[in-house]
Amino acid sequence: MTTVGPGPVSSSSLPATGVSFMEWGAVLAGAFLAAAISFVLLTFGAAIGLSAVSPWPNSGASARVVASVAVFWAMAQQIGAFMAGGYVAGRMRARWHETGHEADFRDGLHGGLVWAVGVVIGAALFLSTAGSFAKTGAEAVGGAAALTGASSSDPMDAVLDAMLRPTVAQAATTTPSPPAPSATAGSTPARLRAAATGDETRAEMSRLLSSAVATGSMSGETRAYLVQIVAQRSGIPQQEAERRVDQAFNAAREAADKTRRAGILTGFVTAASLVLSLGAAWWAAMRGGNHRDQSIPARFAFGDGRRRTTTPAN
Repeated sequence: MTTVGPGPVSSSSLPATGVSFMEWGAVLAGAFLAAAISFVLLTFGAAIGLSAVSPWPNSGASARVVASVAVFWAMAQQIGAFMAGGYVAGRMRARWHETGHEADFRDGLHGGLVWAVGVVIGAALFLSTAGSFAKTGAEAVGGAAALTGASSSDPMDAVLDAMLRPTVAQAATTTPSPPAPSATAGSTPARLRAAATGDETRAEMSRLLSSAVATGSMSGETRAYLVQIVAQRSGIPQQEAERRVDQAFNAAREAADKTRRAGILTGFVTAASLVLSLGAAWWAAMRGGNHRDQSIPARFAFGDGRRRTTTPAN
């Protein structure tokens, strides 16, 4: 007999030479458990978040509060799920002939593998779900565009709409002109060519603004060209067109900067959450292995409903 840990372990239970100490059954069990717990907690958090927001003013939590709680919940649920998965993997792993520190390391390594497999599963589910949502959204937008005759939305559309919006006085005094003889049912290609010309102009303006935002400044030639287009299409004075172009450039730059900051914050929060969940899974697996060696029962109760069997002192 060979003494290992708190109790004797038969030498026949030792692994043969070349046998791996890695038990993938325990790792996969902990990873799937962590993924399931994370999915349930995320669903619950999404429901709570939707109930906390409202489109009506002064009814519901502010966007900043909801965003802060969402970030906290995303990190907490991930850490808790990997702790549960790591504990299960450490407790289910068989104890071989190894010292205390070596046992702790191998238990923790199983918890780390639970984290790795869980991250791979979560990434695969995220990519598949995101692809499905993107396909469904594209089909819905395409169907709506086909019914209404409008093009798909673009992030720069709001900026361009503000630039090309006619004045209130001009919109009130403008009367609809009778349809031209060429704009009949038999001249659909002519109307399509006219619409394409307007769409091409908007696309060109969008490209010019995006290029200016990327370089950080707008050249005088580009600004004069945009001012000319806005003045002609909106029927506003030159000074008003210049003001609109400057406002559109600033709005586009602020939107790009906000998107950049959101991406940086999301990346840091995701990385921090993954690192903390790795440590939590490693620690929980070592605790599970320690409870396994000491035969500590795992009960999901707030109290010990049954009396533990105690050995009377000699």
